[in-house]
Amino acid sequence: MRSATELLATWESGLAAGAVHRAVLLHALVRGGTTGELLDVPVGRRDRDLFALRRALFGERLTGRVTCPHCETEQEFDFDVTAVLRGGEDGGSGEVAVDVRGWSVRLRLPTSADLLAVASAGPEGAKRALLARCVVSARRRGVDVPGDRLPPEVLAGVARSAADADPASDVCLTMPCVECGRPTRAVVDIPSFLWAELDAWARRTLLDVHLLASSYGWSEPDVLALSPTRRRHYLELVGHG
Repeated sequence: MRSATELLATWESGLAAGAVHRAVLLHALVRGGTTGELLDVPVGRRDRDLFALRRALFGERLTGRVTCPHCETEQEFDFDVTAVLRGGEDGGSGEVAVDVRGWSVRLRLPTSADLLAVASAGPEGAKRALLARCVVSARRRGVDVPGDRLPPEVLAGVARSAADADPASDVCLTMPCVECGRPTRAVVDIPSFLWAELDAWARRTLLDVHLLASSYGWSEPDVLALSPTRRRHYLELVGHG
């Protein structure tokens, strides 16, 4: 388990960062090392580590919200993060071979570096650019074809195969809408969920530091060194519990 000081340092570093950089900063809490070294880890392996970090920091149950695409009703969903972890290590470090519609394609699994490279392309453009970037080779009728010239139906088949090979990179669940009953798909984007929870925790913790430092004259390291139970009792003593 990382210390409160390390968690706050990660939060501070990520405040002005984009989504992918935040995910890599969070990943560094699990794996250590530099963020540059972690950029080349497949996204599914990274996110599986983030699910494990989320369980260690905030527990097994994750609650989110999703909007029905049919009637726009918003509802909560509950997700057990151990569902991602109990399958063992992802197999995502090599390449995936795909045969679809007469095409033979070899694809390497996307990494955080790839996500950064296509971030400015917009949602749909980024998806296509990401797949094209990760195509190692593509052949049809014995002829080599560049990855950015694959037809949409072939790219769709390649994307499905990549998701199957690296399942933690695309975690979602489908539930009936509470209003219209039609199926609603919720994407469990663990970097976003975990960052939001870390942000809320960090702001609460800094408030604790402020209140106890103001009351007792303690430094930030003094307050952070307290166990959560002792800190809560001191806050109750000064009337802020």
